Amino acid sequence: MIHASGAGRFARHRTRCAAVVLGLTVVLSGCSTAAGAGAGAGAGADSTYGALPTFLPTASLKPDGVLTGTAERPALTIEGDAVRVRTSRGTVLATVAGPEVPGQGLPYQGPSTTCTWTVSLSAASARIPLSVDDFSSTDHLGTIYHPTVVAGSRPPPTVLAPGQTVTFRLRAVMRTGEGLMRWAPERQVLAAWDFVVETD
Repeated sequence: MIHASGAGRFARHRTRCAAVVLGLTVVLSGCSTAAGAGAGAGAGADSTYGALPTFLPTASLKPDGVLTGTAERPALTIEGDAVRVRTSRGTVLATVAGPEVPGQGLPYQGPSTTCTWTVSLSAASARIPLSVDDFSSTDHLGTIYHPTVVAGSRPPPTVLAPGQTVTFRLRAVMRTGEGLMRWAPERQVLAAWDFVVETD
């Protein structure tokens, strides 16, 4: 028969033994896992992710791809990006950069400012008629502006020939805020470039 004091010592001894056994089990388990991971790494285990699940839809957009603007589906992109514009006569690669505005960095932003865009046209597949009147811009309130060629600069030719690259600058006074520069050859918008007019 075990007395009360002896029973207490026996219980404490049994608890300590259980704790030691549990600690050893955790340590040995960790060692075997590390060894297995090391062996897998040494054996050239593949650390890349697997393929996407087959039930996900296939992406139809190509990052950084050139958009195509047509009468049925005009292209909308940001300023500085190229658009392959498809007219009834052929295709042409068009880029609109800007606008550049005077007085950037001033503490006061006025309600409107002078905006200058740079238009580049190239890679025509056929002779494409050109006119500055085909370019227009709109602000966030829907006001339409008709930019003109920057004074003293050379206007674009009336026709862009295959293999020819044409760059010209357009200017208009616009309200500050968001806007769109649009190109509408054949009296229909085929491409538009989003921009922000800001002076701060």
